[in-house]
Amino acid sequence: MGALVPGGVLAFDAGNSKTDVALVAADGTVLGTARGGGFEPQRIGAAAAVDGLEPLVRAAAAAAGLRVGDVPLVQQISACLANADLPIEVEQLTAEFEDRGWAESVYVTNDTFALLRSGVDEPRGVAVVCGAGINCSGMLPDGRTARFPALGKLTGDWGGGAQLAEEAFWSASRADDGRGPATALLTALPMHYGLPSLTAVIEAFHFGELPAERQLEAAPVLFQVAAAGDIVALGIIQQQAEEIVAMASSALRRLDLLGERVTVVLGGGVLTAGHSVLLDRVTKLLADVAPKAIPRVVDVPPVVGAALLGLDHTAAGASAQARLRAAFAPPPAA
Repeated sequence: MGALVPGGVLAFDAGNSKTDVALVAADGTVLGTARGGGFEPQRIGAAAAVDGLEPLVRAAAAAAGLRVGDVPLVQQISACLANADLPIEVEQLTAEFEDRGWAESVYVTNDTFALLRSGVDEPRGVAVVCGAGINCSGMLPDGRTARFPALGKLTGDWGGGAQLAEEAFWSASRADDGRGPATALLTALPMHYGLPSLTAVIEAFHFGELPAERQLEAAPVLFQVAAAGDIVALGIIQQQAEEIVAMASSALRRLDLLGERVTVVLGGGVLTAGHSVLLDRVTKLLADVAPKAIPRVVDVPPVVGAALLGLDHTAAGASAQARLRAAFAPPPAA
């Protein structure tokens, strides 16, 4: 059976915490969307992870008046996936998508490429995502890419919300017992958690009275304390800015873009939260190493980039890309 949406794209932006799916026609019209939970093939295996996407595909297809049993649904799958970091992972996930028969052709890559493509008008530039973790990618129209394994400290990474939270507790603990300099984090963290002291907070986490996932709440507290001028908190934010720019400049250098006018897309919860104490430092440091680079905080969901990459593969024109972007554009400011 031929594709039921000729020239159509089934786009996936699958992150650690959520997954967005969009079914898009050849002219860029959004026919259906769906949202689900995180995508963790490294934990449950590639087959189970892709199986978990089927309800989302069904929901997006139903919105378009199609059934998943009517395969292939579209010409092109464009799957931008968290934890598709190593070549073997991309190969395994590609095979799983091909087995489902949802599309005539399958393209799988890391989810950072969705962020990148969502922030540029052509497949040229670099993106840094700083959310729970940190990663970076770059691409050129000729197909060349730059990317990082992004497996945490094992592969040289530093930063993201999880590590910023750890650094906040680390610094507060050392201030509490005299191993480190004084910091307002020592009082701000207990205040945030509604407990009388840092020791009480630590004990609550240790004994399970506070769920471990709430440790991530320390990252926004860190930014609040930094914005108030705390030297220790500012030092952590400075290191995060340096790491973001180190990744971006490395990718730019590898693609021979360091001296070119090029967009550096910034995304992920830490960067899109609008913390000027971080963004101002990133902008300054980036200008020092790549003076023609233009930092841009993304203003559309990354699934737009995944769909645009799919339309690139189907050779859709500029009007299709514009129609797709318009469907996800933020509302005008009041």
